[in-house]
Amino acid sequence: MPKLDPMQLKDWEIAEAAEQRMRPIESIAGELGLAADEWSAYGRFLGKLETAQLLRRPWRKRAGYVDVTAITPTPLGEGKTTTTVGLVQGLGRLGKQAMGAVRQPSGGPTFNIKGSAAGGGLAQVIPLAPLSLGLTGDIDAITNANNLAMVALTARIQHENNYDDARLAKSFLKRIDIDPERIQLRWAMDFCAQALRNIEIGIGGKMDGFQMPSGFYITVASEVMAILAMSTDLKDLRRRIAGIIVAYTKSGRAVTTADLEVDGAMTAWLTRAVNPTLMQTIEGQPMLVHAGPFANIAIGQSSVIADRLGVTMCDYLVTESGFAADIGYEKFWNIKCRCSGLKPDAVVIVATIRALKSHGGAPPVKASQPLDPVYATENLEILERGCANLLAHIEIVKRSGISPVVCLNSFHTDTRSEVETVRRMAESAGARFASSDHWLRGGEGAMELAERVVEACNDETRFEFLSDLKAPLTSRIDDIVTQVYGGAGVSYSDLARAEIKRLELDPQTADLPICMAKTQYSLSHDPKLPGRPTGWTLPVRDVLLYQGAGLVVPVAGDIKLMPGTASNAAFRQIDVDTDTGRVKGLF
Repeated sequence: MPKLDPMQLKDWEIAEAAEQRMRPIESIAGELGLAADEWSAYGRFLGKLETAQLLRRPWRKRAGYVDVTAITPTPLGEGKTTTTVGLVQGLGRLGKQAMGAVRQPSGGPTFNIKGSAAGGGLAQVIPLAPLSLGLTGDIDAITNANNLAMVALTARIQHENNYDDARLAKSFLKRIDIDPERIQLRWAMDFCAQALRNIEIGIGGKMDGFQMPSGFYITVASEVMAILAMSTDLKDLRRRIAGIIVAYTKSGRAVTTADLEVDGAMTAWLTRAVNPTLMQTIEGQPMLVHAGPFANIAIGQSSVIADRLGVTMCDYLVTESGFAADIGYEKFWNIKCRCSGLKPDAVVIVATIRALKSHGGAPPVKASQPLDPVYATENLEILERGCANLLAHIEIVKRSGISPVVCLNSFHTDTRSEVETVRRMAESAGARFASSDHWLRGGEGAMELAERVVEACNDETRFEFLSDLKAPLTSRIDDIVTQVYGGAGVSYSDLARAEIKRLELDPQTADLPICMAKTQYSLSHDPKLPGRPTGWTLPVRDVLLYQGAGLVVPVAGDIKLMPGTASNAAFRQIDVDTDTGRVKGLF
């Protein structure tokens, strides 16, 4: 097979060519030591781990556990998944048995600006089309489970408003007295559909439902996705599903999915989704795909189940956190590690010259628009100013007790002086550094990065959570803003302040972890503040309770739980070869 050149071929063309020499999935499963009842094949190249069977094994941590995060990204992304895959391949080149755990691509980005989350160049998860277009059905199952709860809720409101108590009783229902003005749940769809953020339902007659405002969020922002990401097994998932608050009664009591008696049916949709999908890199190493992206509006982590299973099967498990260290790694550190009981041995911070220049004052990077020439020419002054953002993320990781490895995701336009500037800044801040061109050369290009990661895994760590869960919610939110984001403090709307007061008075919610929702494009709440802004205050406009997932979600700034689709969306380039049935144009 001829050498694949990322400079000449598009990502989907590389994936298509690489798929011609994929290893059968039973070969991957065999090398992991999986017994016949511990996995199931989905065709020739996909598999599902059987979580229940595997959890019966004696469980112990064996692998070096590595998290991949990043600096504050541009709208084009900085290549965390590409780096995750490249690192797995680089470790393989060093003779290590390595595997990765990544998040399943959402249809929102796949058909919008960023494209699929399969990696890129010679560092990809394959096969590309199944990964990008539904995979083994996990996100569809989450969508259906979420929307089944909405069906149960809206039907109950209609019946309670149309029937008297005697007629309700004949239907085997007891009046809950749901307040239509205090609905907590929304419909889910795995596309970026801004037109559905706010809708009116029940338009028509009394048989068409109760008329009231409603709306959609993207599926990966659903509490059901957070539950899948955080659950340790099916029993834990079932318990969490039952705790989802869908609404409040007119007297102020929470109404859960268990109250609607829909929690069991929701779990029925998820019995296969609880099992991670087994895939492979272009170079044939195993990859686990589970849970979803969007750490700005969700937890944004590969699942606890995938990580807990993965660390028992290899020498090094490389897992992925969404967006930058201020939100993705912070949630890995203070939420996911609490659920999993795992502590990282090393953390990789992905950076690019392009993003560092944007933080140093270069013209903003805009999706689907040509880059300013400054991004392709040497400019050490702008680059060095932009490194302030990198230093902030190094400090975030070090605050957790881990020594980070900075990975410069190499571009062909990077100059030697630019690379050495970033190396000097990273090392002066106490981080290891590697320039990696895994996108261009695959595992061979990631060997320096793999060596630095192996070194870091041998360091003595002092991993500690940022805050004690017994501290007040306002104190813990302030810790995130001041000690992680670098802000001056927090301001609350009247709505947010009232909700926090209510949550703090309830012993069941007062000590839940914090899952912040804020922009990914700045350490602050304002995407127009690049670099390392100081002196700003985080405005929290609302506070959501995800009781089933066990999270308190402060919503900062203008962040939306349903993103929008851009004018030059990726779906314009995607098509099918009708002679072969192969999908083309994914990136």
